Amino acid sequence: MADIQKLLAQMTLEEKIGQLMQYNGNVFMDTSAEITGPMQQFGLTEADLGRMGSVLNFASADEMKAMQDLHLSKDPHKIPMLFMMDVIHGYRTIFPIPLGLGCSFDPALAKECSQMAAREAGASGVQVTFTPMVDYCRDPRWGRVMETCGEDPMLAGHLGAAQVEGFQGEDLKEYDHLAACVKHYAGYGGVEAGRDYNLVERSERELREYFLPAYKACIDAGAALLMPSFNSMNGIPSVANPWLMKKILKDEWNYQGVVISDYNALGELLVHGVAENEKQAAQLAFQNGCHIEMCSSAYLHHLKELVEEGTFSEAQIDEAVTRVLELKDRLGLFDDPYHGADQQKAEALFLCPEHRELVRRAAEESAVLLKNNGLLPLSEDLNRVALIGPFAQEQGINGFWSCCGRDEDTVTMAQGIRKLLPEAEITVARGCGCQWDDRDTSGFEAAVQAAKNAQAVILCLGEPQTYSGEGNCRADIRLPGMQLELAKAVIDANPNTAVVLFHGRPLDISGLDEIAPAILSLWFPGTEGGNAAANLLFGRANPCGKLDMTFPRSIGQCPIYYNHPNTGRPHWTNEAKQQHFASDYIDCPTLPLYSFGHGLSYSHFVYSDLQVSSPVLTAETCIQVSVTVKNDSPRPGKEVVQLYMRDPVASVVRPVQQLIGYQKLAFAPGEEKHVTFPVTEEMLRFWNFEGQHTSEPGTIQLMVGYADHFLLSQHIEYRA
Repeated sequence: MADIQKLLAQMTLEEKIGQLMQYNGNVFMDTSAEITGPMQQFGLTEADLGRMGSVLNFASADEMKAMQDLHLSKDPHKIPMLFMMDVIHGYRTIFPIPLGLGCSFDPALAKECSQMAAREAGASGVQVTFTPMVDYCRDPRWGRVMETCGEDPMLAGHLGAAQVEGFQGEDLKEYDHLAACVKHYAGYGGVEAGRDYNLVERSERELREYFLPAYKACIDAGAALLMPSFNSMNGIPSVANPWLMKKILKDEWNYQGVVISDYNALGELLVHGVAENEKQAAQLAFQNGCHIEMCSSAYLHHLKELVEEGTFSEAQIDEAVTRVLELKDRLGLFDDPYHGADQQKAEALFLCPEHRELVRRAAEESAVLLKNNGLLPLSEDLNRVALIGPFAQEQGINGFWSCCGRDEDTVTMAQGIRKLLPEAEITVARGCGCQWDDRDTSGFEAAVQAAKNAQAVILCLGEPQTYSGEGNCRADIRLPGMQLELAKAVIDANPNTAVVLFHGRPLDISGLDEIAPAILSLWFPGTEGGNAAANLLFGRANPCGKLDMTFPRSIGQCPIYYNHPNTGRPHWTNEAKQQHFASDYIDCPTLPLYSFGHGLSYSHFVYSDLQVSSPVLTAETCIQVSVTVKNDSPRPGKEVVQLYMRDPVASVVRPVQQLIGYQKLAFAPGEEKHVTFPVTEEMLRFWNFEGQHTSEPGTIQLMVGYADHFLLSQHIEYRA
């Protein structure tokens, strides 16, 4: 264990400020006599390489070791650097994008996947990952929905906390664990118009009710780092926002970890227009609690000056540096600056059978069967199958932010189906032109002929993986190019057509839904996507995913979300002749195409006998809510049993539905289970108009099913 205070006493002010700097690893490639490239861009000197606190992005364990050795050779105190990377949904072996994995409703699975990613990344030299991202989101136009856990704050908090626990483990000194950084604090998913980096204007009550809980859950789980978001929030960019960074994070939550800016966020304070120059940007960020500056140089060039002129004391610098050094000590870097990085070990872990099996299972558990008119599962006795569409043999199915994952490692749809049906005749036809967004129909004729000759068609559609992720927002979230027209032609030629969707966001698929007998959402499933899809389509795996984000019926409904507040004129309470004066559309239904919590199975689950242990709940008691669920089918399956509440009368308008519990259970054929949920006063709390987190006496409706489709309900009375 390092003596942090002794170390601080030996360091100069410049050396301390160096610990608060982070740049890309490529700055270490400019160590010749002439300073060029990235070092010149940031105004770095050779001496700065010996003071630098952390590095972002590098290629391998060997490269990491070389950079660490170079740094240590220049640092008189031999303080190792931290090495950080975006390990979002796997390092080399890739599991489904977070929005997809969230559909598993399985925090234990998310934790297991994070542990796997930590093993590969840790052996490769990564010590900190910028995960989990738990930004609450409602607008599928936003490209970064693919990194989130969806539109429910409780589910996002559970999944985010599980990722923190999976990456960090019990002891950060263990080589297969990484420090986790929760992001992007706060409100990033509420950007106006679904456009990345855009402004966020939200009331304090809405922020506390929906946007903040998941960050707090990750902090409570022990997240070692936190990253403020790029966006301005109620007029102030997050990294310089005193309400977020001081009032909430420091004073209310007492956060003791490291705060790191996002990429060039301090430089962007000038572009936002809240800082006149780099010096003011440094002052704003530091005074609001940002400890590490990522890939800009405001601290490097101006913190010393701000101390010398009395704006900050050296003790304040020491407090920030102490947090950074303590994190390095928690990781054991003073004893092993490489944290167990080993290139041979890493390569043995990459794509190993154990990891492939896990990511395949994760892809199967994350897939959502949106629609099935009895076509699925397909029979393994089929002799002639047509694989049609741009994803029929597409390798780019890892999804955005797949770290060191390689498209050439992925199992394609064609490979997965051929492996499962080795004796069958598999015909592959792309159908559309070679560009995703072109209007080329020259492949239609071959696709239609393949469909006519097949006993069944698997139509592989979606959006390319570069259409979602950071900076990839879409104003039109329908299937790009001629895919809908292709679907119409193929389904007309052979009605035995199952659609498999690859995508990074909920899509507007209303036109497809009207004609397709079956639709399976696979999201971007990762390395084992083709094998997972084959197992799901042919019944070797039973779909059990439930949507963690609503599918709109039309882009004009966006943003759309299940836990919306009621209005004075809700559409479902008005007579048909009064609809013109309701909260409705004149050209589209108000309800979405597929709601949060929706997902079909090859098993048939029957719900009955919803009961409460007491009709009255108090602050001191706990009510047990039970429901009987039976698998009334000959096929084993898993069901996510969901419990919702509604508070119909309160001092502020409450959501029409709110998830308060869920359990994912496995059922044997014909098996019946009595599923019990506890309901406490704490679960009824909300943020009132006065800014208090409280519950209020009154009637509460409890419901099981999924959003907009409740099977059973009961009422209880809460008495304060």
